[in-house]
Amino acid sequence: MADPITPRQVQIIEAAGKILTRTGVSGLTIKNLALEMGFSEPAIYRHFKSKEDIILAMIQYLAQALEEVYQKATIEEGSEETKLLKLFHHKLQFFKSNPHFAIVVFSDGLLETSQTINEGIRSIMILKTKYLKPIISEAITTGKFKSELEVEDVLHLIMGSLRLQMLKWRMADFSFDIVVAGDRQISNILKLIKK
Repeated sequence: MADPITPRQVQIIEAAGKILTRTGVSGLTIKNLALEMGFSEPAIYRHFKSKEDIILAMIQYLAQALEEVYQKATIEEGSEETKLLKLFHHKLQFFKSNPHFAIVVFSDGLLETSQTINEGIRSIMILKTKYLKPIISEAITTGKFKSELEVEDVLHLIMGSLRLQMLKWRMADFSFDIVVAGDRQISNILKLIKK
């Protein structure tokens, strides 16, 4: 488990997010970050050794935030369908408020640079699976979703579809409402898989 993120590191992550939103991954440099924050470059290096460490901290921060969203959605009362709708709705709201995380998670060039970053992003996928799998499994077992469906296939259908929607949103420079588009997409998938 990584060390807890300090308040100053959160400030640096948020400033890095502003840069990512404006210029993409290529614009995120220690020099640009220091300028954004009005710090010296050595002040940034006191908190992070490299750009990669900043991105890893962003991934860790994202994982913590998403786990809170997932926990909240799964403990609420309601059917499996309601839980899935709430879970994704809250997740989409988080990304709408923090679009820079979409850049971190959906930047292909970023994924090729570091095995550690790949592992961090993979941990977010594992986290999603941890919360989604029991809900989907219960819905199939109780006959709310089509019984011929496999849990893994439903997971891939939902996660892949939403990933594509998030990628389209990022490529459109966040110009459409991801919550509206994502909610509609999840609702349509659930219509297809319900019994």
